[in-house]
Amino acid sequence: MKSTRKEHDFLGELEIPNDLYYGVQTFRAVENFNITGLTLNKETEFIKALGWVKKAAALANKDCGVLDPKVADAICFACDQVIAGKYNDQFVSDLIQGGAGTSVNMNANEVIANVALEHLGHQKGEYQYVHPNNHVNCSQSTNDAYPSAFRIALYNKIEEFCVILAKLQKAFAAKGEEFAKVLKMGRTQLQDAVPMTLGQEFHAFATTIGEDLARLREVQKLVLEVNMGATAIGTKVNAPEGYPSLCVEYLAKETKLPLTLSPDLIEATSDTGAYVQIMGTLKRAAVKISKICNDLRLLSSGPRTGLNEINLPAMQPGSSIMPGKVNPVIPEVVNQTCFYVIGQDLTVTMAAEAGQLQLNVMEPVIGFAMFTSLEYLGKAIQTLIDKCVVGITANEKHCAELVMGSIGIVTQLNPLLGYEACASVAGEALLSGKSIHEIVVLERKLISQEKWDEIYSLENLINPKLINS
Repeated sequence: MKSTRKEHDFLGELEIPNDLYYGVQTFRAVENFNITGLTLNKETEFIKALGWVKKAAALANKDCGVLDPKVADAICFACDQVIAGKYNDQFVSDLIQGGAGTSVNMNANEVIANVALEHLGHQKGEYQYVHPNNHVNCSQSTNDAYPSAFRIALYNKIEEFCVILAKLQKAFAAKGEEFAKVLKMGRTQLQDAVPMTLGQEFHAFATTIGEDLARLREVQKLVLEVNMGATAIGTKVNAPEGYPSLCVEYLAKETKLPLTLSPDLIEATSDTGAYVQIMGTLKRAAVKISKICNDLRLLSSGPRTGLNEINLPAMQPGSSIMPGKVNPVIPEVVNQTCFYVIGQDLTVTMAAEAGQLQLNVMEPVIGFAMFTSLEYLGKAIQTLIDKCVVGITANEKHCAELVMGSIGIVTQLNPLLGYEACASVAGEALLSGKSIHEIVVLERKLISQEKWDEIYSLENLINPKLINS
């Protein structure tokens, strides 16, 4: 039988197994919030950030003379252990919970307190020496410690995501170079438009991903402003003079991030606008990535009855009944992940709107939505790169045949023949099945073969020059 220790809070007393570093309040949280099955130990960046927040607070409290140096040093030791990931398994609170993140904050306070106790030669639960609330949470509230840790973790997760997004941009750019001379038909509204190259199409994918990367880098900076020292509602109740600035200075030093103290701590404690803007930017990226995946599926459709301009890597049999069928499963799974992210944007919007008065208690679901969106979409993008984009090949001959067999190429003759004459040619081609070349050069003799060759040279189709005589 496992040995236990008795811990209490103002609701009563519980027996806590002695092998656990968390205590009574975390124990209650585990019983109360079994919602997602995704617990805090899945978010190691958040755990590290909680360690940094608690360490910075201990150092600032020691300097301010409100925390015994011996206790502060023990807390710092415990925080370093937490930051190193040594106690990740002890962070067991569900990511979605009531209480504005109090369970997460107390999970950190209890683990750090018990690690500090053992470091000082005491037993877990001997809180008279190092107390989760009185010492580890000194000069803090969940309402400044939780969002400050969340912002640090979010910044670092966005950084990881941007690295993956940059890889996707590079992969599409490489394909743009590879397909630079592959002539194909451009399309608008799924109808033939004018010629272009497959390289231009893929280069445009790279450009649009680069735009989203730049926007994410911009909004990432919004979370560098934190409200440490605000305590409960921003009035700095229970915090010593000078503590907020000192705490943020230590926090910036520990995290190596240019963190700043919010100028209005009451506003900062209730405001979640940064999350709305960041999630909206992430949604933008998801929408555009999903659109690209739609294009990849269209371009590879068929193979014999679709566009069939590109080949996606064959990853698995595509049907339980149709032999030989191969589906575009990688773009499909990325599409679905993008739909999830788009939905989480609404979750963040509603959670931000639901804030009341001096605090937004819905921040846990904001954290869940943003953490999972960044993780899932990051994994989907890496899958898209590795299992799809790098292996795409072009059906160059087929693409060229589609161009020259298209009615859309008559547009190139507008400057020479005028819109009405070109419309007449297009109408005849559509009804008769004849090619534009056959009607314009061989039958109507509207231009010479030499002029045709000039207008429809590969170089002029790729980089059109106005030819009106």
